[in-house]
Amino acid sequence: MKNKQKESLGIRFLYHTFLGRLLLKVLSCSFLSRLIGLFLSSRFSKFLIKPFSKKNHIVWDEYYCDDLKSFNDFFARKVREEARPIDKNKKHLISPSDGFISVYPIKKGLVLPVKQSQYSVSSLLKNEKLTLEYENGTCVVIRLCVFNYHRYCYLDNGKKGKNVFIPGKLHTVRPIALEKYPVFTENARCYTIMETENFKKITQVEVGALLVGKIQNYHEEYSFFRGEEKGTFLFGGSTIILLLQKDAVEIPEEYFESTKRGEEIPIKMGEKIGEVRK
Repeated sequence: MKNKQKESLGIRFLYHTFLGRLLLKVLSCSFLSRLIGLFLSSRFSKFLIKPFSKKNHIVWDEYYCDDLKSFNDFFARKVREEARPIDKNKKHLISPSDGFISVYPIKKGLVLPVKQSQYSVSSLLKNEKLTLEYENGTCVVIRLCVFNYHRYCYLDNGKKGKNVFIPGKLHTVRPIALEKYPVFTENARCYTIMETENFKKITQVEVGALLVGKIQNYHEEYSFFRGEEKGTFLFGGSTIILLLQKDAVEIPEEYFESTKRGEEIPIKMGEKIGEVRK
């Protein structure tokens, strides 16, 4: 099933009107996001859980929801293992999260040709040396909606370096914002360099979004295993970007073709998105 998301009236107001863009300057600042995050982590936010769950058709039986003290407890709820089985084939690259996937080639340092926009890997990472390692590689973008599972896992066995946080704004990651702003290179984000057992070096970037209070990664320098929990986003839509080196992973052509048509393919954490290039 492909996804072409229709934008709500509120989102269209923010990104297509003068008054909306003025309001957006306030909403997209990290200070306001932190304040809202504090409220959503407090017991006073519990009343929001039921209407949010009903509106987004959350299947409670898939999650551990026994001791929820705040809305963020619910938003970052842990899934039951049987609801997100991890593909155990070591030759398969798995998705680290739920979401909607798009795939792009990296050419001459440019990536993510969303609508009329292009982004460079160097502006995403702010690290010229690391950027060169992904020339002619592949960029995988997994966009999480508010109804998705917001924890994410490691996609192989391996070792990781320290988390590198890049401060920034907090635009929504919905397609309408990508048309107007260089979201992935303006938003606050955190990246991790991972030396994997089967897929060479992968850099994973977690991108914060409108009203996201926090990107929470659990480990600094660390040896990890496939399917182990890596971290979580708190409230808001979010994005995970994977940078794959040249000839490391073979991604099905249907992902590239769907992306060219402006469509996203739904994916769940632990499902196969590619395999070791032969």
